[in-house]
Amino acid sequence: MTQFKFSVFSLFVLIALGSCSKFSPSKTVDLQELTDFYHPAGPDFSQSGIDSTQFIISNFAGPDLVPSPSCLAVAATGEVFVGVDMIGSLGKTPGKGRIVRLVDQDQNGEMDSHTVFAEVDNPRGIIAMGDKVYVLHTVFGSDSLAYNMDLVVFEDKNGDGIADGPSQPLIKNISNQNSLRSRGTDHSTNGIRMGIDGWIYIAVGDFGFFEAEDRSGKKMTMLGGGIVRVRPDGTEMEVYAHGTRNIYDVAIDPFMNIFTRGNTNDGGGWNVRFIAYHQTGEYGYPSLFKNFTEEILPALVDVGGGSGTGSYFLDDPRWPVDYNHTPLMADWGKSELFVHRVNIEGPGFQQQEEHFLKLSQITDLDLDASGILYLSAWDGAGYRGNPDKGYVIRMIPKDLSPEPSPNFKNASPLELVQLLKTSNAVTRLAAQQELLHREAKEVSAEVLHLAEDSSLPLQNRVAAVYTFAQLTCADGVPALVKLSREDKMREFALRALADRKSCLAQVPVEAFIAATQDANPRVQAAAIVGLGRIGDPKATQSLLKIKVPESFQSPAYQTEGPHATPNSEIILPHLAVKALVEINPVEELIEAIGTEQAKLALWALRYIHDVKAVDGLIAAFPKSNPETQKDILFTLARTFQREAPYDASWWWGTRPDTHGPYYKGEEWEGSAKIKEFLVAQQSHQGAEFQSFFAELNDRNRLGIGELGTTLLAEGEEEEKVDLESIKNKKGQVGNSSIEDVILGVAEIKGDPVKGKALFVSQGCLACHTVEKGQPMKGPFMGQIGSIMSRDQIVESILKPNASISQGFATVLLETKDGKSFTGFVTAESADKLTIRDIGGTATNLVKSNIKSRKQLETSMMPAGLANSLSFEELASLVSYLQQQK
Repeated sequence: MTQFKFSVFSLFVLIALGSCSKFSPSKTVDLQELTDFYHPAGPDFSQSGIDSTQFIISNFAGPDLVPSPSCLAVAATGEVFVGVDMIGSLGKTPGKGRIVRLVDQDQNGEMDSHTVFAEVDNPRGIIAMGDKVYVLHTVFGSDSLAYNMDLVVFEDKNGDGIADGPSQPLIKNISNQNSLRSRGTDHSTNGIRMGIDGWIYIAVGDFGFFEAEDRSGKKMTMLGGGIVRVRPDGTEMEVYAHGTRNIYDVAIDPFMNIFTRGNTNDGGGWNVRFIAYHQTGEYGYPSLFKNFTEEILPALVDVGGGSGTGSYFLDDPRWPVDYNHTPLMADWGKSELFVHRVNIEGPGFQQQEEHFLKLSQITDLDLDASGILYLSAWDGAGYRGNPDKGYVIRMIPKDLSPEPSPNFKNASPLELVQLLKTSNAVTRLAAQQELLHREAKEVSAEVLHLAEDSSLPLQNRVAAVYTFAQLTCADGVPALVKLSREDKMREFALRALADRKSCLAQVPVEAFIAATQDANPRVQAAAIVGLGRIGDPKATQSLLKIKVPESFQSPAYQTEGPHATPNSEIILPHLAVKALVEINPVEELIEAIGTEQAKLALWALRYIHDVKAVDGLIAAFPKSNPETQKDILFTLARTFQREAPYDASWWWGTRPDTHGPYYKGEEWEGSAKIKEFLVAQQSHQGAEFQSFFAELNDRNRLGIGELGTTLLAEGEEEEKVDLESIKNKKGQVGNSSIEDVILGVAEIKGDPVKGKALFVSQGCLACHTVEKGQPMKGPFMGQIGSIMSRDQIVESILKPNASISQGFATVLLETKDGKSFTGFVTAESADKLTIRDIGGTATNLVKSNIKSRKQLETSMMPAGLANSLSFEELASLVSYLQQQK
């Protein structure tokens, strides 16, 4: 066996490679194989959904074993681990959760045995890898109160299906204790998945977290949602991307592209968005993605109402080609599994959503090494779990005869290396992780040989690249640098070189600088992100050369910008700005203001709160042309405040203040100087510029009275609705059982025009709106037709307490001056909130004056509002609501 060793000679080679002359940008682009991988030309399932003749679908386990399944994971060898969550998303009583292990020993589609693998509360994510099972779950204290959420690992060395002992924590406190106690896990930290780069990726809901601590003692705080990653040993925790709402899981393809279907539908017009992620990217929720959309990376599409849950990227050629190489995205709200066909566009993607499989409140999905897909369904278990609801199904292509998975545990290192050549992603990842646990550095040369083998499919070569990088760390740098000279592999070699900050010591910055001018925009993206991670100031001038496109435009004032429209040309400058902020070359950014790099430099300066930057901007102002002067004024206004440190004592709720640019802004040591300069410039300008300064003041919420304002006083309160008189009337609905009403309405088409009038006359408008521009009230009805079936809408009208929309439960507030208010919280900032009562009266309260806040178990919507209606009238109301999508 050939041994691959590194020595002092390697360092000599590295230095030789490091000269700038050795790193010249490629003039060619070789994307054909990568483009073909995603094969966009499949049949159109946008209406028809799954072709049932291609699959065998069967029940695998029911609520007797796996009630209320919140998540699942499948080991490469076929064992299914199901997270049972009898607490649910709004419950708060511990002792109702567990991980159940299900085994189909002979792969005939029927479960042969089961065990309770471990007892945990609120399991939200599972990875089964070898004899380790990683679990993300809520931790309760001895007082039965939620302490926080932890990412932990269990071991099962003897393979008996029961964890050997207590779990070992990898990350502690990766959520928000106050929110977990007051609300439950509905916006908490959620799914976990491992990429071929060996990192565990964590979907963080917009509870965010405070002082999460990894196994090395590193602490980190994040306001809001995004993706965090950590090594499997619990070290090197870092933020991968930020600015999402309530993502539940991540789908990772073989090239480390990451996709989510954001769970954003709690009302207010926030729909589900399908997102393709770039490392270091900012996606803007909630403070930037309406009024500062030029600063964010937009989602690929807004798919309307729904509730994204589990996700999986399918890379297994044993599946029909029409479904393979696609992100499969579960939607709990729509009770459906969707296919998103993705196509490369520059450094980013385009997509096409298609229907795939209906499954009642689907929660998660995962695949084993033999090609069997398992899916879990909540199936109406409610927001607090249900012992009689929920199941797991098994799905397999009809022409696939499952074969036993490789015996990873007993395979030799060389046999594991050969498994990296396998055509399915599950086997490749399992083989890689087993190989890494053997600490088999002696096979590094064989792994590198696979990475260099141009006859292999690209996904196999990429798997080898990341395996080699993990085996060798800094010692593997020379070989990866050499590999980066191949056009097809440059993107992946560069990503692997900069992937771990603990392995950067010998990485040559020159290779990345040269690659910023590569002909391939995906290579440019990898190089830019890498330069930010390396942090060498020598990269500044190269980063400043990245062009800012014409689409970098602020949305018109008080107009929502395009946050769900693909914009591939904004990706590279966005990433360049993030890298520049990480490097923090203030002087060079200021010097660039008078050059063609001014746009990018000023964009980066928006996020640098440094007195030297303020002084430099002010000094550059009189020397600049009028257009640049406006940009300087905007940059100064943008940095007048900064985001206040987050202490997790508050959360922005389901209807946060989305004005931006900060959620809880605070002044800093440069604020006084900025204010003085802005006021002075405003006084020097003519009347035609006064509106500019007033808009600058309002858009950035500076609160500087001298600059003026464009805001108008709030309008009068709308007309009140007498709901008591409505609900006391009796008609056909009021005199019938709920079952008869549902059956009767199902057979009547109804008239949506009449239904619209009934929406007003029956008092629905007291608590609901159907248009985004209308004042916020209770649950938003503008998407209800895409979320609920006809029967579900009828039931929610007749039994309003049966299923209260998350985020719209009735809230009781008591203030320190002895007053109380009951209603919906319709708007909330860091300092204030608005509560609207059943009659439609809105009250603004200062949060510091609130003594207590309690979520009530009953809906504020009275029962009986449809009692006076006939079946035909109720059918018309329901038909109108079904049109709201």
